[in-house]
Amino acid sequence: MPGPDTGWQLYVLDCDGRLYTGISTDPARRLEEHRAGGARGARFTRGSRQVELLWRVHIGDRGWAQRAEHRLRKMRRARKLAIVQRAPTWPELRELLFPGT
Repeated sequence: MPGPDTGWQLYVLDCDGRLYTGISTDPARRLEEHRAGGARGARFTRGSRQVELLWRVHIGDRGWAQRAEHRLRKMRRARKLAIVQRAPTWPELRELLFPGT
């Protein structure tokens, strides 16, 4: 039976003061790929000296994770940081990103 952290997760990284948003089924592995700076890390994170995980939330479904990532990426930095600080659960985040769904 799948555990609570299986499936897709949305995460936000701090890359030398810049914010990066991504999705993965294994955020810990993905964080190490970003930190390594090689071809498996995102181009955005490759030049960063310090890459830190700020927040992650379990979503489960890949489609919802992709839609949430897209909405969060389009937000201004201040709003993203407010969401990270609030650390909402998926139902709370879903209501913030997709009101009325």
